[in-house]
Amino acid sequence: MNLTKGSPFSLERMISIALDLSAEKDFNMLMRKILLEAMDTCNCDAGTVYLLEGEHLHFHTLFTKSKGIPAPEEQKKSDLPPVPLVRTHVCACCAMDKKKINLPDIYESTEYDFKGAQKYDAINNYRTGSMLVIPMSDEKDDVIGVLQLINAMDDTGRTIPFDKDLEEIVQALASLAAVSINNHKLAQEINDLLHSFVQVMVDAIDTRSSYNANHTRSMVRYGNRFINWLNENDRGWKFNPDEKEVLLMSVWLHDIGKLLVPADVLDKANRLQGIEEGIRNRVEIGCLKEEIDALKDPANKDVCLEKAAKLKEAFAAFKEADQKSFLDNDMVEKINAYAKLTCQNAAGEQIPLLTEKERKSLTVQKGTLTEEEKGEVEKHVVYTQRLLEKMNFRGVYKDVPRLAGAHHEYIDGSGYPHHVGDGALSKENRLITILDIYDALTAEDRPYKPAIPSQKAFSILYAMCEEGKLDKDIVSLFEESGAWNNAASWPDEVAG
Repeated sequence: MNLTKGSPFSLERMISIALDLSAEKDFNMLMRKILLEAMDTCNCDAGTVYLLEGEHLHFHTLFTKSKGIPAPEEQKKSDLPPVPLVRTHVCACCAMDKKKINLPDIYESTEYDFKGAQKYDAINNYRTGSMLVIPMSDEKDDVIGVLQLINAMDDTGRTIPFDKDLEEIVQALASLAAVSINNHKLAQEINDLLHSFVQVMVDAIDTRSSYNANHTRSMVRYGNRFINWLNENDRGWKFNPDEKEVLLMSVWLHDIGKLLVPADVLDKANRLQGIEEGIRNRVEIGCLKEEIDALKDPANKDVCLEKAAKLKEAFAAFKEADQKSFLDNDMVEKINAYAKLTCQNAAGEQIPLLTEKERKSLTVQKGTLTEEEKGEVEKHVVYTQRLLEKMNFRGVYKDVPRLAGAHHEYIDGSGYPHHVGDGALSKENRLITILDIYDALTAEDRPYKPAIPSQKAFSILYAMCEEGKLDKDIVSLFEESGAWNNAASWPDEVAG
């Protein structure tokens, strides 16, 4: 093989091709480049790339110059049957024997089955003549595919046999291609593994808190729609494929830290959750003790029964407060007054009707969480970033921990956990925060609050913009995109 400087196929060109193949990220484009380089080297009319999968060779890329069939036609060959690894097929023999096969004219060959090629010729008014079939072997000498070239041509365009002196060059190209294909497969396997990990983590969160997994999937759906809308419209903000992947991966993982938040806090649906049974038992025992005392001491019967009635009244008030989404000041004062009551335990000792923790839980004015419990939930963003940083994200994914861990930061610095402001928050950060808040407001499966209509949710988002917390331009774009509208039909979600 002549690769000296100045030869028709020089060492410099081989190095250039190797660099080009290793840099190509699009797998279909990689196949196209491999085939076109081989065809150009041999000056042939047509070629096919087969990839080995199991016991069959599958069509991937096809190019026929004289018929104007380009490599993108590979998308139309999905219905072509794969070639089985049997000795009657030339490409199969090439793969099984790991050998080059150079045929001057397939119509004169009796060793291989060319009925398929001849049938193709008849249908398409084509004449397959010479053929060069090269195994694509990787660095381990494993065959991963076959490169098949058809109809070498002289300077006048007449079909001639393939030059045997070019076989080694095409073999070298095929080997370079095989290594590049393996690298692509490895990268895809790593990417698939990462996505599998993400799905496992979301499923784990789903097991602990079903509403949170729905929340994550909704955010991903809104984010995907919004990015597609931006890329299709001239709004001064575009995402390339890598940027889109990073943002959506950050959304998938943004709540992974909730795996470390106590489940009884994470899914606290009401104020009495986890404490109702203890209070009920205290009231029932206290009432029973007062009724017994009334029987033992008739002179104090009215006092005892009044105490029992007060305990029942207090418990009814607790239940009433538990049903409200918001407690006004009068209700809070009423609960605090009842919290000062005492009752008898089974031993006849006077104990507080409520513990301080129970009083705090019952007097939460908005939502269900006490300040301490809110603090526990807020820690999830710290846990998220800490967990993701341990995964050592690199390359295009290097910003995932930062993006995922900052989805509760506001541009005025009032968010958490780091209270960073405008200058530290990228547009992607701001978008994830908006997606997070919008879905939290409109979600229909939250156990502690009713869903808010989209129109009201946007009113809240714009109010937060006026307060300096959110980016008004991004909120406006998100609203305009309609990406939040679940009633709308989105082409990329037809399959669900």
